[in-house]
Amino acid sequence: VQLQASGGGLVQTGGSLRLSCAASGGAVTTRDLGWFRQAPGKEREFAAALRWRDGNTDYADSMKGRFTISRDNAKNTVYLQTNSLKPEDTAAYYCAATRATYSGTYDPATYHYWGQGTLVTVSS
Repeated sequence: VQLQASGGGLVQTGGSLRLSCAASGGAVTTRDLGWFRQAPGKEREFAAALRWRDGNTDYADSMKGRFTISRDNAKNTVYLQTNSLKPEDTAAYYCAATRATYSGTYDPATYHYWGQGTLVTVSS
């Protein structure tokens, strides 16, 4: 499975961006999907996940109510809508997917496929 992330950019505090992650070589409907982010000098951290089995979503506490993960089955694409952005949201954002029918968690090691990252910069 190959993942191609896009949609990052420069935005002011309070702004929004929609990140996209197009998948090829495997369906997004049969695997858990996730978004992680990594700021300079920090470890990669969990942002959001979408469970294939029941469609449930999970979010990091700092992103609840501001970020929304979703997918478009026809386009085989997963999205991360980011609203009310803050300077501390500045990071490279990575999409991730598990092997088919596997479960992903908050741990990046549970995901098997990764996109190349898209940079989000929030100015104050």
